[in-house]
Amino acid sequence: MPTGRPLAFVNARLVDPQSGYDGPGCLVTRDGLIADVLHGPALQSTSDDLELFDCSGDMLAPGLVDIRVKTGEPGAEPKETLKSAARAAAAGGVTSIVVQPDTNPAVDDPSVVDFILRRARDIGLVRVYPAGAATKGLAGKQMAEIGLMREAGAVYITDVDHPVVDSLVLRRVLSYAAGFGVLVSHRPSDPYLSAGSSATEGEFAGRLGLAGVSPIAERIMLERDLALAELTGAPLLVDQVSCAASLESLARAKDKGIKVFASASINHLSFNELDIGDYRTFYKLTPPLRAEDDRQALIEALASGLIDIVVSAHAPAPAEDKRLPFDEAAPGAVGLETLLAALLALYHDERAPLVDLISAVTLKPARLLGLDAGRLTKGAPADLVLCDIGAPVLIDADKLISKSKNSPFDGRRLQGQVKMTVVGGRTVYPF
Repeated sequence: MPTGRPLAFVNARLVDPQSGYDGPGCLVTRDGLIADVLHGPALQSTSDDLELFDCSGDMLAPGLVDIRVKTGEPGAEPKETLKSAARAAAAGGVTSIVVQPDTNPAVDDPSVVDFILRRARDIGLVRVYPAGAATKGLAGKQMAEIGLMREAGAVYITDVDHPVVDSLVLRRVLSYAAGFGVLVSHRPSDPYLSAGSSATEGEFAGRLGLAGVSPIAERIMLERDLALAELTGAPLLVDQVSCAASLESLARAKDKGIKVFASASINHLSFNELDIGDYRTFYKLTPPLRAEDDRQALIEALASGLIDIVVSAHAPAPAEDKRLPFDEAAPGAVGLETLLAALLALYHDERAPLVDLISAVTLKPARLLGLDAGRLTKGAPADLVLCDIGAPVLIDADKLISKSKNSPFDGRRLQGQVKMTVVGGRTVYPF
């Protein structure tokens, strides 16, 4: 990936999760890396070859690392291609994405991992990392080629939205993956309790006549997953925790020293079950939106550090898959372009410090996966986002760069406009 000319960002509000610094300063990039970081209101040194860029007080932070991004490539390119996802990521200040293995064919052997990495190099926008399938065909029956996929470049292992029901299979996956130093991500959901459901069980779903699933389906499977993680000693990422009951289990496991981490989607931090309103299918997600008490508990868990990572849970679906009766519509929402602005709403509402929120989408996911990203330090890759965090933004789904427009934020007013995205010292947005 070629690098841009040396650049000095001056008059910036630097937000660095690694040092915890949030204040004025300037940052210099050279040869694709951060060459210098200076705290304070003025540039202390200059060089004739430096191009100065006045940030006018806007936030300069590490580029976002989004570790749960679905695309349609290979096999369902009308939903999203790697190129359109990369462009959407760049527009949203996301400089690294981890694409999910539920493609056609599934990413369950090293040849598909290699295909994704080669396509990403050809596109040359943001950094693209593949996740490998835990089981062949994501069928939950037989382990995929975990070791070979790891060697080929897969950064973690997951069956995405297909829970591994067979406990012996998941135990083997955890043990085998741990031997290769690769993280396993699993979304807890008892498929027997959740079969046929499209909303969270309760009075509101009952009024709408929608088949509901109790949050206990998540907690039951989570307890099983935590027990297997304790047994095997393997690190486990709880994918998209969504209810308060699960947080109790998660806290208990962390207190016991189990190697467990948790992510939450920006959707579950932003919306509740009432937002589906009059059968609005853009709000149909998996897991489904929960009660407001659950949403508030998730925000508190994020602020306390119990939830480690925030993801966009980017899941494109074309209009023909969404404009159907609620029970029949495809679940999921696009989110690469709205992740940062939606997350900043928690800062504007004074629910968490800015540096902690930025850490949840930069340093923490990067550290978890062993990626060299997420920090504003000398020698780090010059992957950056410049954002006017106070600028009002009206989300218009039709103007999103993603090929699919299924955004639950359509029509919502947020604050936080991405001004520039830099990857390896090269400006990739504006295009």
